[in-house]
Amino acid sequence: MTATEFGIVYAVHIITSHFGSVASKVCECLLRRGPLSSREISRLAESDINHTKVKDILYLLIHHNCVQAFSIDPPDGSESKPTVQYIALFRNIIHGARYNKFSKVVNEELGSQCSGLLDGLLSNGRLTLEQLIDRDRDSKKPMGSEVIRDSLQKLVAARFIERVPSPEPVLGNKDEGPAQKKRGAKASKIFKEPESLEERILEAATPVDAIRFPFIFEQDSSSTVADDDSNIPEGKRKQPEVDYSSGPSNEVIWRPNFEELIRRLRHKACVEIVKERRDEGCANVMKAMLEVGRSQEKKAKTDKSVPMSMGSIYEELIKTDAGREMTQARVEACLEQLSATSSYLPAFVIESDDSYIVDFKSIISVAQKDEMESVVMRRYGKEAFRMFRYLSQEDRFVETDKIADAALTEKKDTPQILLKMWRDGYLHMQKLAVTGVYMPFLLWKVNKLIVSRQMLDEMYHASLNLSLRLTHEKDSEKELLLLPMEKLEGALKERRNKYRAKSVLLTSASFKLDDAILLFHDF
Repeated sequence: MTATEFGIVYAVHIITSHFGSVASKVCECLLRRGPLSSREISRLAESDINHTKVKDILYLLIHHNCVQAFSIDPPDGSESKPTVQYIALFRNIIHGARYNKFSKVVNEELGSQCSGLLDGLLSNGRLTLEQLIDRDRDSKKPMGSEVIRDSLQKLVAARFIERVPSPEPVLGNKDEGPAQKKRGAKASKIFKEPESLEERILEAATPVDAIRFPFIFEQDSSSTVADDDSNIPEGKRKQPEVDYSSGPSNEVIWRPNFEELIRRLRHKACVEIVKERRDEGCANVMKAMLEVGRSQEKKAKTDKSVPMSMGSIYEELIKTDAGREMTQARVEACLEQLSATSSYLPAFVIESDDSYIVDFKSIISVAQKDEMESVVMRRYGKEAFRMFRYLSQEDRFVETDKIADAALTEKKDTPQILLKMWRDGYLHMQKLAVTGVYMPFLLWKVNKLIVSRQMLDEMYHASLNLSLRLTHEKDSEKELLLLPMEKLEGALKERRNKYRAKSVLLTSASFKLDDAILLFHDF
């Protein structure tokens, strides 16, 4: 899904708060115009920024994983050199507002030492092991180099951090597309063309897993980790000859792996949805299934898991205290329950040849539908909510009178309510002219893709407003916040408590709103 208007504004606000207004101008230029060269950015950016300054900003944004450089091979027979272009990574920029969630995920699974190490990478973008050790040495409560090494190894093993990608992948020119498909029927089934230019760039920049997630550590802090890629088949992925993932000291450079962090948040959300819609036993079984299939997921946003057997699910389930209380018969009953469909709930699991597949798309769609209906209820009332739910279930064009009958609303009020939702982009309307009838029939339908995009844009707008309000509150009490809390008395102490209450409320609202953004954009 491409970035919406308020999505771009919100992303620019995040860049502004992290790196300043000049960097935000460069980023906004890329978000609105697409991939550009550094000279094109200096010419098209709304403020007067010279070419050298643009390049410095681009390097800063690349270091913080907000921009990716790339180049495209010139057409066959051309002697021109490929021009380096830059693309803004909208998804990574928005991740800047959810670092606390990522830290919490790691803290729950690996402990505070690992989450502290991840915090350093989230705030600094990219660091080597030596830099992580130096950062720890300068902290108030240093953990020590051995603890840093051990924590780093755990993070890599869990795929929460990764080796940095290629700084400048080279893409084949567009003429190569059809040629790639002429490899025979078998190859054409395996090969899947990326959906967008951004995906093509990220695919080309990402190294193979043996390099991306090395596990073998040497004792010396400046040594490389699993640099020998001789066991990787030639042609597996087009990579530059230079070791792009090492710094001047030939040490591995690390960064957060947002894909895995989002996958964990997605899995956690799926378990919560199952728990809410089914029961705790089904949620425990779903959690075990997600653990079994996680390593086989190619992308964070995948529709279905790999097939898994009853034995592998039960083997994973009994590793937990809650799972050990469940018999195999109870697990089978939960799987049967998860595979069942009803008029109001789709199957969360697909049973096929004694194996089970998690249907992520069905689980997420249930939560999205609930969120849509909740917004319609708050904004337009109960009658509009019933109409919207009916149209969502029908998933086709329905005439006004039928909607009124199904939703149990007055026929004279129904057109006005439907028109109100249509004007706000929540419904699609079609006029059907009938011979001999003066007024055309109006047909209505919920276009879920359009509604999702509309709601997502509104969520970005709300997140932007909450962030701006929180910044305003901080600026208003800037002098008060500099005073030590223990020295505040009377009116000043009361003002400080009021500020804290406002800050907690705004932060909590932003946190919940981001959950909804994740549901519609990342899950």
